[in-house]
Amino acid sequence: MNPVMVRSQLEELGLMEVARVLETRAEQAVKSGWSYIEFLGQLLTEEVAVRRERSLRTRTRLARIPAVKTLEDFDFEAQPGVDRRIIEELATLTFIDRTDNILFLGPPGVGKSHLALALALRALEAGYTAYFTTLDHFVRDLQRAEANQALNRRFRVYLKPRVLVVDEIGYLPLDRAAANLFFQLVSRRYERGSIILTSNKSYGDWASFLGDPVLAAAILDRLLHHSVTVNIRGESYRLRQRRKAGLSVTPVTKEGVPGT
Repeated sequence: MNPVMVRSQLEELGLMEVARVLETRAEQAVKSGWSYIEFLGQLLTEEVAVRRERSLRTRTRLARIPAVKTLEDFDFEAQPGVDRRIIEELATLTFIDRTDNILFLGPPGVGKSHLALALALRALEAGYTAYFTTLDHFVRDLQRAEANQALNRRFRVYLKPRVLVVDEIGYLPLDRAAANLFFQLVSRRYERGSIILTSNKSYGDWASFLGDPVLAAAILDRLLHHSVTVNIRGESYRLRQRRKAGLSVTPVTKEGVPGT
């Protein structure tokens, strides 16, 4: 059977990567003296690798991951306050099976979102499901669903994944209805799925932006029952890059608002 016919049959079977590399690998097999099993194994290894990469790209897109961030890219030297051993332990993903929550706290620009996204990507690579949202987007999404009598159906988007990243908590104050939606999210995921949160607020400030100390206590009680808190203190990456470039830097207050 000639190579063109073999390639055509491979394509018909959906083995597109095998079809693409067939002749190249056949030449390698002859030169290296591969056995039939070694030749077949090489072809299948490449097909599986391509399919896994394609699957990861699709699941990353469906997870609404806004940017590919990895733990390898995180600059631990620039943020010496981050305990690398804790991050490496989290990277084993054992927190997912324990349904632990991860909370990254600190001022803007210190790498909270980077670490949260990197852990979500690591989870996707390991075959877990994940989803990303900001708190503001979550609230607006659920409010639209509630107005269309589809709240419970839409809520399932945020309850189903094993890992849910909720970014930018505390940047905007919530009214009572929005705070209640956030409480429902935390309560319904409690001990059922892990949440990775980022916030520029210390826990003592949550009552302020949630507008209700009782509700804040109820949310924190559930979040912190099984959790790891990573406090990040340091200079913003963006401000550091501006300073290196010789540009002026506007100071940032504790609340993450440009100062005067």
